[in-house]
Amino acid sequence: MIRALRNVPWWVIAGLAGVCLAGSLPPWGWWPLSFIGVALWDHATSDVGARDRFVRSMAVAATWLTIAMFWMIDLTVVGFVLAVLAYSAYFGVAGAVTPTDRPRRFLIFPVAIVIAELTRWRFPFGGVPLANLALSQVETPLAQTTRLAGPYLVIALIVVIGLSIRELTTSENRRLALIGLGTAVIAVGLAALHPRASDTRDIDVAVVQGGGATRTRATGESASVVLGRHLEATRYLEGPVDLVLWPENVVNPGRFFSVEEATEIVAEVARDVDATLLTGWFYRINDDETLNYQSATAPDGVEVDRYEKVRIVPFGEYVPLRGLIENFNSDIPAVDVRAGTGPSTLDTPVGVAGVSISWESYFEQRIRDSISNGAEFLTNPTNGASYWLTQVHTQQVASNQLRAIEGDRWMIMAAPTGMSAIISPDGDVLQRSDLGERIVLTHTITRREGRTLFSYVGFWPVVLYLLGLALLWNPLRERVTLGRR
Repeated sequence: MIRALRNVPWWVIAGLAGVCLAGSLPPWGWWPLSFIGVALWDHATSDVGARDRFVRSMAVAATWLTIAMFWMIDLTVVGFVLAVLAYSAYFGVAGAVTPTDRPRRFLIFPVAIVIAELTRWRFPFGGVPLANLALSQVETPLAQTTRLAGPYLVIALIVVIGLSIRELTTSENRRLALIGLGTAVIAVGLAALHPRASDTRDIDVAVVQGGGATRTRATGESASVVLGRHLEATRYLEGPVDLVLWPENVVNPGRFFSVEEATEIVAEVARDVDATLLTGWFYRINDDETLNYQSATAPDGVEVDRYEKVRIVPFGEYVPLRGLIENFNSDIPAVDVRAGTGPSTLDTPVGVAGVSISWESYFEQRIRDSISNGAEFLTNPTNGASYWLTQVHTQQVASNQLRAIEGDRWMIMAAPTGMSAIISPDGDVLQRSDLGERIVLTHTITRREGRTLFSYVGFWPVVLYLLGLALLWNPLRERVTLGRR
């Protein structure tokens, strides 16, 4: 296959590589394309200078991210263009610093791509981790390796497998290819042997989705309608449960009802269902700030804890460079959401719930924070009602699958118009709603105790790899080079 592309222009190969990487991600989810995309990327950059490697790698990433992050135009067209260009440049640098000789490419290219992903998950404006390569593997055994080293290891293995595929199809160094594929097999095997968390108590949970049209903006006029839908949907609940999860910001005091009135409504629901109720709140507290938090209300109607969102959405919940952006886009938040600072947990009568509000579930460190603070199960109240297409919705479900595996915890996800889901500690989606429908998902989950290796080590394996590579560079290069002769 790769040999047939020998006379094809590089920009065609780079574009095809980007299309493959995008196609491997949700909502399409054709996961083998991720390996093909990397193989094509390698083919386009393996025998040219550093400047050309930068340009060609940036072209690959720009194609991939333009397709897979197209949802972002609903926030800001200018921000979308700037984000694609900036993040593509990260991958351009990754391609440029990767040398052309095969042994060293196998050592450096995987970690260079991981570092590029890590960088765009954090900078600028707090990062945008959507459309990352790890999401392509949620239905494969590679996803289970997140217990060892999180999404970083999954991304590195995707690159290693892609490099190995090109090696096999070009017959340049099949021994190197077998070593690469063997590394992936070993990683999957180690993940299977990883000690698992233990169950401590069953919990009957209900996830409430009020339903309604998607691609609708949150406004004061819609606040009472959204709340009413979730009140009505909760009445569909059959049988006793221990915990009810409502989505992000479905309780939006303001024009039609006050904070005090909303508090009493929520308390009455908790008393009626005789269960702990986790509820998403959103309202302005002064001329410059709004709050976005999840509250825990006990069955007696008393609020027992709250978690204020820490990772807020650039251009969606706060506007970087507001003075500049307002000149190009008037459809932006008038005021910013106040970022929280506390641990991502809620202490409830049925156990400690880990909480990642909305897109916080894309940030692996938020789940690590939950687990390190004693979370026994995970929740992701979210609101994707504003977004066009299904990219954000399906990628968020996939992200929650990874977070469930990383923490070895049950994950329950609630959205006002979809998608809502119940996900097992193995990352299996046991139930998932459709967009727009009114539904209550119920299931018996378990509180769990015990921690994964990743919950302890985070991204330190990447750092240790870089240190080891620096210390052992010459011996490794000489040994692998001998194997090629």
